[in-house]
Amino acid sequence: MTSLSERLSAFGYLTAWRLAGWMPRSAGSALFSLGADLAVRRDGGGVRQLRRNLQRVVPQADGKELDELTRRAMRSYARYWLETFRMPSTDQGEIRGKVIATGAENVDAALAEGNGAVIALPHTGNWDAAGVWLAGHTGGFTTVVERLKPESLYRRFVAYRESLGFEIVPLTGDSSSMRVLLSRLRENKVVCLVGDRDLSGSGVPVKFFGEQARLPMGPARLAATTGAALIPAGCWFTEDGWEVRMHPRIRVTNRAEVPAATQALADIFAADIAAHPADWHMLQKFWPADLEAAEQLSASEAS
Repeated sequence: MTSLSERLSAFGYLTAWRLAGWMPRSAGSALFSLGADLAVRRDGGGVRQLRRNLQRVVPQADGKELDELTRRAMRSYARYWLETFRMPSTDQGEIRGKVIATGAENVDAALAEGNGAVIALPHTGNWDAAGVWLAGHTGGFTTVVERLKPESLYRRFVAYRESLGFEIVPLTGDSSSMRVLLSRLRENKVVCLVGDRDLSGSGVPVKFFGEQARLPMGPARLAATTGAALIPAGCWFTEDGWEVRMHPRIRVTNRAEVPAATQALADIFAADIAAHPADWHMLQKFWPADLEAAEQLSASEAS
């Protein structure tokens, strides 16, 4: 049964979708930036967690610098949502024309080998804009999305991304999504996965900005199983568009190499995030130390 909060959330998203597509870009940008600034002033849980995450990325920043970085990161996050809501009404050729893509030859070389490519990237910049470029370059790709609630909101996001040329596979918690991805790679196609959040709780331990974290094993495991090229990618905003970088492939030939390959992914993600920290949209608890602290606080409050 759909809860009241889920229904309100869906109503908010769908309303923003309509309004953002209707209003001029300049007005939408001003409105969403104002919303980001108000969120920073309210200092809710997501903003506080974003600030803690960014503190690990730029440990040398003092309090004032960290506050400014958090404000810019929230504005970047708001820009992502504004662009998401406006993208269905924007010509895809116009979107691709504003993407600066480097490293495309790494994807081309992988497909020339005939075993497909697994592109893994973090929650940075606008991955939908990057996906529009990738779909235009390769003829399409397959990705996995979390099954949102309520169902109406999930269907809206699926329809949106399918309209951009993405094949969407729902994250179901069983092996069905993995089977689809394996099939696509064996057909010499591209699979694109956001790889910096471990939603399963069984990810690979890695060092990330000097502290233990977990990343999903899916990208490296898919590459090891199929022989596909594992290609790290990053994306971030430019003044009037986006930049996408496809790094050289990470070699992973068997499952024993999955932990090392995942650590190599973490290292490349960290380097790109450190270069563009305001464009990393991580408002959730990411490091196990934060998750454990939250669990201990809940336990103490319950006792």
